[in-house]
Amino acid sequence: MQKLAAIKGMNDILPPDSARWEWLEEVVRSLMRRYGYRAIRTPIVEPTALFVRGLGEVTDIVEKEMYSFEDRLNGEQLTLRPEATAGVVRAVVEHTLLHDGGKRLYYMGPMFRHERPQRGRYRQFHQIGAEAVGFPGAEMDAEIILLAHALWAELGLANVRLELNSLGEPEERKVHRAALIAYLEQHQEALDDDARRRLHSNPLRILDTKNPAMQAVVDAAPRLMDYLGEASRQHLRTVQSILDAAGVAWSINPRLVRGMDYYNLTVFEFVTDELGAQGTICGGGRYDYLIGQMGGRPAPAVGWALGVERVLELLRSQARELPDVRPDAYAVVPDAAALPVVMATLQRLRALGVAVQMHSAAANAQGLGSMKAQLKKADASGARFALIFGADELAAGAVAVKPLRETSAQRPCPLTDVAAWAASLQSPR
Repeated sequence: MQKLAAIKGMNDILPPDSARWEWLEEVVRSLMRRYGYRAIRTPIVEPTALFVRGLGEVTDIVEKEMYSFEDRLNGEQLTLRPEATAGVVRAVVEHTLLHDGGKRLYYMGPMFRHERPQRGRYRQFHQIGAEAVGFPGAEMDAEIILLAHALWAELGLANVRLELNSLGEPEERKVHRAALIAYLEQHQEALDDDARRRLHSNPLRILDTKNPAMQAVVDAAPRLMDYLGEASRQHLRTVQSILDAAGVAWSINPRLVRGMDYYNLTVFEFVTDELGAQGTICGGGRYDYLIGQMGGRPAPAVGWALGVERVLELLRSQARELPDVRPDAYAVVPDAAALPVVMATLQRLRALGVAVQMHSAAANAQGLGSMKAQLKKADASGARFALIFGADELAAGAVAVKPLRETSAQRPCPLTDVAAWAASLQSPR
């Protein structure tokens, strides 16, 4: 029978890698609590119209990358979520979450885009994001940037730089758009097919091209920053002044436009040079008009999303020591007749917070195996101690605690008072 395999670009996360994912998620949860952000969980499958309306019909995501299908039971057009902000906004509107004021929200989970799999980019990928919904001030843009910056410090990441830009307001973009189209029409011979297709539908995205042949034309194009009014400029200056006061370095990237149509005013990315072409590990910005576009009462918002795979890849490339889950102790059981006493003792240890792995027989083994073989398994497990439930120890009402990572002597510990010695087995967390 043919062996089945995972879909290309959709990967299993196996131990010990899964422990690193859990560690990253716990760091994020702890940080979010300190900033006052609360978790939101939205469905993986949403109506296709949600993303068409929210992201823009002429974005790469909607045109090329979404996994969309028809529900065969009722004919509804559905899509595996390619990003989470649209779904969060849908939930905010549907459940009137802003009835008592703004909300600070965060999420974690898988997203889906039909892309060519490569380093740091997969068809099922995972994002962690933060959304501050219902807050209009530039200080909230700064807060959410500071939140991401604090996360890099918590993780021990280095060589991550912050790039800022402002997309202004719709009327300012409209004037710039006309100037940009007029300029690009004069240089159509230098545009690639994708740029020509977008020339009149979404010319701002042309500025984000990765085509080296177009760089000279793009670099000389009209800059949106030059079309901003005073209010938009002041909004960006406020963000910059807060970042300066917090000691967070930034630079202006006038070509930074992001990939979704819903952004206005502040946009930003955290970028590294250590991951090749996939250099952005986190990006976001303000989206004050999306809630209204989703049918809700208009309200401001700002947020970001990071790529979990890219962050973990960057941690590896910087030789950051990532945690592995290893037991505190490994139970060695020479005689299967002792299993009732052994397993009752292990349950008490686990209830007291000790991580204990019990030896079990191999599928093709008779009995539990020799003492020597079990101690070899105990050492391979990474545990600090072996708990030896030998006949002599059990006859004395004890278990032998054998250190595996240090030279101190083996010692007996009484089974009648497990709580007295359980803490001595625990590894530093």
